Amino acid sequence: MAEECVKTYRQQIGAWGESVAANLISAAGYTLIAQNVRTPYGEIDLIAQQGQTMVFFEVKTRSTDDFGNPEEAVDARKVEHLIGAALYFIQQQPNFVGDWRIDLIAIRGRLGQKDPEIEWFENVTN
Repeated sequence: MAEECVKTYRQQIGAWGESVAANLISAAGYTLIAQNVRTPYGEIDLIAQQGQTMVFFEVKTRSTDDFGNPEEAVDARKVEHLIGAALYFIQQQPNFVGDWRIDLIAIRGRLGQKDPEIEWFENVTN
């Protein structure tokens, strides 16, 4: 008998946030390339391309501000891991020629909410 996989609320809200972010990215004209890519430096939530630019997305979702704003969870150490993960992914793409950057999408809302508050921070490594 297959073991049932039960996601915690935190995992559910994270998956919902990534879905909201993926829809936003697609609506903005980006081509979604991959989701939840594991690297030796950590996981990349979403990877998309716009023209010759590959964009690596970190998605942070919060249902309350009890632990601060979602964007506050991305500190210098997290940015270092994101850069390492992005560079690792790019090295695995021998045909990729172009620019790249890391963006953060911060989402505040309740699981399944139709109109969550969303902020998109471009190029968080600068």
